[in-house]
Amino acid sequence: MSAEAADREAATSSRPCTPPQTSWFEFVLEEALLEQHLQKPSPDPPPVQLIVQFLEQASKPSVNEQNQVQPPPDNKRNRILKLLALKVAAHLKWDLDVLEKSLSVPVLNMLLNELLCISKVPPGTKHVDVDLSSLPPTTAMAILLYNRWAIRTIVQSSFPVKQVKPGPPQLNVMNHIQQEKELTENILKVLKEQAADSILVLEGALKLNKDLYVHTIRTLDLLAMEPGMVNGETESSTAGLKISAEEIQCQVCYDLGAIYFQQGSTNAAVHEKAKEKFFKTKELIAKNGSSSLHFTIDEERLAGYCQACEVLTSSDDASQQATPYSKIHSCMKSGKYQDLVKIFLEDNLTLSLPEQFRQSVLRELFQKAQQGNEALDEVCFKVCVCNTVCDVLQGRIIDIQFCQLFLKPSKEKIDFLLEVCSGSINLESASEELKRRMAAFLKNLCLGMEDLQFVFMISSHELFIKLLKDDERKLLIDQMRKRSPRINLCTKPVTSFYDIPASASVNIGQLEHQLILSVDPWRIRQILIELHGMTSERQFWTISNKWEVPNVYGSVILGIKDSLTRDLVYILMAKGLHCCAIKDFVHAKQLFAACLELVTEFSPKLRQVMLNEMLLLDIYTHEAGPGASGERPPSDLISRVRGYLEMRVPDIPLRQVIAEECVAFLLNWCENEYLTMQVPLPLVQTNPYVKLGQLLAATCKELPGPKESRRTAKDLWEVVVQICSVSNQHKRGNDGRVSLIKHRESTLGIMYSFVSSWEYFFFPLQEPLVLTTILSLFVKLHNVREDIVNDIAAEHISIWPSSIPNLQSVDFEAVAITVKELVSYALTINANNHFWLIIQADIYFATNQYSAALHYYLQAGAVCSDFFNKMVPPDVYTDQVIKRMIKCCSLLNCHTQVAILCQFLREVDYKTAFKALQEQNSHDAMDSYYEYIWDVTILEYLTYLHHKRGETDKRQIAIKAIGQTELNASNPEEVLQLAAQRRKKKFLQAMAKLYF
Repeated sequence: MSAEAADREAATSSRPCTPPQTSWFEFVLEEALLEQHLQKPSPDPPPVQLIVQFLEQASKPSVNEQNQVQPPPDNKRNRILKLLALKVAAHLKWDLDVLEKSLSVPVLNMLLNELLCISKVPPGTKHVDVDLSSLPPTTAMAILLYNRWAIRTIVQSSFPVKQVKPGPPQLNVMNHIQQEKELTENILKVLKEQAADSILVLEGALKLNKDLYVHTIRTLDLLAMEPGMVNGETESSTAGLKISAEEIQCQVCYDLGAIYFQQGSTNAAVHEKAKEKFFKTKELIAKNGSSSLHFTIDEERLAGYCQACEVLTSSDDASQQATPYSKIHSCMKSGKYQDLVKIFLEDNLTLSLPEQFRQSVLRELFQKAQQGNEALDEVCFKVCVCNTVCDVLQGRIIDIQFCQLFLKPSKEKIDFLLEVCSGSINLESASEELKRRMAAFLKNLCLGMEDLQFVFMISSHELFIKLLKDDERKLLIDQMRKRSPRINLCTKPVTSFYDIPASASVNIGQLEHQLILSVDPWRIRQILIELHGMTSERQFWTISNKWEVPNVYGSVILGIKDSLTRDLVYILMAKGLHCCAIKDFVHAKQLFAACLELVTEFSPKLRQVMLNEMLLLDIYTHEAGPGASGERPPSDLISRVRGYLEMRVPDIPLRQVIAEECVAFLLNWCENEYLTMQVPLPLVQTNPYVKLGQLLAATCKELPGPKESRRTAKDLWEVVVQICSVSNQHKRGNDGRVSLIKHRESTLGIMYSFVSSWEYFFFPLQEPLVLTTILSLFVKLHNVREDIVNDIAAEHISIWPSSIPNLQSVDFEAVAITVKELVSYALTINANNHFWLIIQADIYFATNQYSAALHYYLQAGAVCSDFFNKMVPPDVYTDQVIKRMIKCCSLLNCHTQVAILCQFLREVDYKTAFKALQEQNSHDAMDSYYEYIWDVTILEYLTYLHHKRGETDKRQIAIKAIGQTELNASNPEEVLQLAAQRRKKKFLQAMAKLYF
């Protein structure tokens, strides 16, 4: 018989496998080699890899005479290869754990389908419709194996998989990987669709109360022999490897528990079923012993499943709350986060919670906090601290989250950290290694902090002192001294100050440290008394270079004869000014009040100084508090401001900033009536800030009035021009500030002392009208210079004179700098004022910064048109602004944008548009912008231009744009305007996205 005839006969046979004939010597040899290979103690390659080789050979497609690819033929060769693969699996005792680890999903699917075929399971039959109890034992076991694998594969696919780093790209390898991936996805899709049926099959298997058998190499050989044997021994209850009913139930329960647990993520009630199956598995293992199981179960994973099910299905009963997991789950569900922190703190001693579980709880808290629950920020910090201390004790690296949360430490954070450290280690029973780790952590924490107050809190804690030896503490103190030579940290904890007896021998450096850190006036006084009682040679107001008092006050304070009083007044004043500078107004008020009470007893001069400083503090407090929300200041504060300006007490040292702030305060709250009508004339003549404030207030009052009323504007103009007159050098003021304006003796005598730092007067101003007036004045002054090329536009610019008699006397360089500073400051007050944005854009345009200029021109239009959804007002996008935007785009080589902007002008500038479109080196999107052109003439020119250049594609785009019905010249004017407005909106929005 020929080989082809043998193949045909095999194809018509109903038997699953046919024994090899003498003409198939090579397959007999291969089978003999397989049996010899499987008998080796450590075969190489592993037996499971042989399955892949056999099935790959058996599944290779064939090619017919017409070179067409055909499915693998069902011939003797392929059936023997499949039989060999089944024998390898039988040698491995059908252990799914081993097979799943080494075989891909497509290969294992093919293997188990062959097992179903050889076990006489009719193809196309739904397993759920088959009665397992009526089937032969090997057939029932084959169905169970297939459905167990289906469930396990679904569960495994739900786990995250770590991506393997790819090697060098090889086309054939990549194609193979892609094909296998697609095949795996298709198989998974089918398995998931049939998951419900597989679960029912396995649930039915639990009702079987009999042993089953699985195929061995011997039974597979018998199947390939005589038909009588197939119907005899192989289908009897004694053929194959016996699997007891308990083992089957144990493995099926475990697999069902896994699928139920996976489904519980979308249906919480299913967790109860999972719990039932897992605990049943646990009972069976305890009853029969894990060693008796033919199919091994990962007992650690089973314990984890049981623990998770206990947590997820727990009730509020006390008995259910026995484990830390249940307690934590209950706290997370009920929102009892303080109890959660307590559990973590207690576990720092027992260390029963795994690191991964701790981190997962922290991640969940961070996610809830990021969703807007700000109350969880503190809980996140506390749990993170507990986790960090746990990591320290176990020798792990500190997590980056702790470092981020500790970037800005506070007293509360340090207190809690020390509480956790103390509660996490029992010094009496802890090992030396644990003590060493905790000591190193606290030591490094000290070295990493800049604030000495926090360093002192840690270094003086009882735990720190017990853990670090004397020499280690001294070494740490030396390191801290190098960072701050003035500070001398103590090596022992500080006793409460109130418990120190008068004769106590206290380290001077320690008290100096306390003096630097304290902001309590009474405590500062007590420390100074103690220090002066120990030594009379030191000037304690010098121990910190951060204590600064203005020179005008310093000479008066240092003239106090009593050293203790001198130190106390100086330190209280310096600390109060520092608190004021950092906006800690509460402590500043306490310090100033104590200093006022002290100096009232002996110095009327210093008393008035403190009253002035407290006035300034009250102004700052109101502006930062109620004033920020628009609430007017109380009448008492306004009266005190007026009283300060009208004050005539001789020989009182005055700070210039107080006068600046007082006048700015009156302007900000529109006290224009007082400044223009009620302010005493001598005050105007002697105080330059009042003079300037009066002129500003009067000018602002006249702005809504007729154009003829410009006398006060002219007076203000002349004063500012006089101030801006120049000499050869800059002048430095008493407060150390260098003026931008060069100084000379002004013809206005009242301005002489004002010139040195007059421009700083404007920066406390916040009233928009006042700022606009000042800006327009300086913009006009900037524009009157003869060599100016590009004027800057501003609101109300027409109220100022248009010329200056002595043009050469004005320092225009300083004026330009002042304009830049003023507009930058104004935009910090209101970043959406379109007139100020136009000024900023004009400044960038004048200095050739065209991209920045476009940014601010577009921003000005955006803020007054709801991001161009409404029409930009014509007084914002004037022809001058549009022409400057055109020039910016032209100099940036964005020529298509130039052509589109030419349409925005009242009279379309065709000459500029056509010239721009002729440019071929354009840096913008070119033809992508054609949809924004609504002028038919420009579109027609574009069509002609592209036709002339032979640019067919671009010509078609232009033709498409011109062919839109809404651009038809016969349309009503309203339709044409609507089309233009819609294209303006889209173009400006596209430009904004490009330049913002």
